[in-house]
Amino acid sequence: MAAQRPIWRGQLRLALVSCPIALCSANHDRGSLHFNLINPKTGNRIRMITQDAETGEELSRRDLVKGYEFKKDTYLIVGDEDFESARIESSSAIKIDKFVDAGAIDPIYFDASYYVGPDGDAGVDVFVVLRDAIAATGKMALSRVVIARRERPIAIMPMGKGLVIHTLHDERDLNDHEGLFEVLPDGTPDPDMVELATQLIGRQAGRYDPADVEDRYEARLRAVIEAKLQGEGIAPEAEEETDRGNVIDLMAALKKSLGQGAVAKPAPKPVAKATGPAKAKVSAKKPATKKPAATTASPPKHPPARKRAGGWSPTPWGLGPRRPAGA
Repeated sequence: MAAQRPIWRGQLRLALVSCPIALCSANHDRGSLHFNLINPKTGNRIRMITQDAETGEELSRRDLVKGYEFKKDTYLIVGDEDFESARIESSSAIKIDKFVDAGAIDPIYFDASYYVGPDGDAGVDVFVVLRDAIAATGKMALSRVVIARRERPIAIMPMGKGLVIHTLHDERDLNDHEGLFEVLPDGTPDPDMVELATQLIGRQAGRYDPADVEDRYEARLRAVIEAKLQGEGIAPEAEEETDRGNVIDLMAALKKSLGQGAVAKPAPKPVAKATGPAKAKVSAKKPATKKPAATTASPPKHPPARKRAGGWSPTPWGLGPRRPAGA
C-alpha cells in the first residue's frame, strides 16, 4: 500500500525536547456504496439547481458568499477576510501541555484519529524515547493542533511502533445523559445474580477480531444489488421479535444460560369456579334408588378422567378433573 500523504507536518515538543513528526488520517473511504437521485420516468440523473430563494434566479456556486442569520430571514454577510481575522495562529509545533492517566478521558470524547510518525530520519531516536516514556507511565499527552483553520484539542497515545492522536469533543458538543439514566435505581442488584452474570461474561469472553465490526448491512446490500443486476432477488432476513411484555425470572434465566437449570414457566391462570345448577358437591351423595332393570337404562360408562394441570371442573357426575379438549 502506498504511503499516505501527511495532512500536517511539524514538531512534537516536550519542554526543550522535540522531533519532527507527520500526521496521517487513520481512516479512509473504502469505496462504500453511493447512490444518485434518478428520475424514475426517464432513468436520468437529476440536476440540482442553485437559485435565489425569492427571485428564482439561477446562480453559480462560485459567486455565493456565506451569511449568518442573526434574526429570521435577515443575514450578516461574512467574507473571507472575517474568517481570516478569527483564524488562530497556525503553529508548526504540537506542544504537550500536560499528561493524564490513559483511562481518564471517556472514549465518548474521542472524535477523529490520526497516526503520528517521525517525519524523515532526523529525530527518530527522540521520537522513540518519547513514545516509550509515555507508554511506560500509562499516560496520555494533551495538546492542541490547528487543522484546516480550526484549533482542535488532542490526546496523544502510544500505538504499536508509533503514536496516535485523537481529536477531542468539546464538553458542549455532548448531549446530556441524565434524563436517560435517572430512572435507574441507586442501589446494587442481588450479588448472586451479578456473580452469575459475571460467569456468563467470562464464558463468552474472547479476543477482538476486526471481523467483529464488519459492516454486514453494506455486504448484504451489495449482494442485493448484484442479484438484482442478474435478474434475481434476495429475500429479507426475518427479524427476531422481542417480547417486551414477558416478565421472566432473572435468576432462572441466568442459571439456564449457564446450563445450571431451567427457566421457570409462568404459573397457569386459576380456573373460574362454576356456578348454577351444574355445580355439585363431591360430599353430597344421594342414596341409590333401586329401579327395575327392565325399565331403566343405565348411564353410559366413561373411563376415569386423567388428572392434568389446570385444576378441577364440574362434570355431569360431580366435581372432577378437567377433561382434555376434544376428548
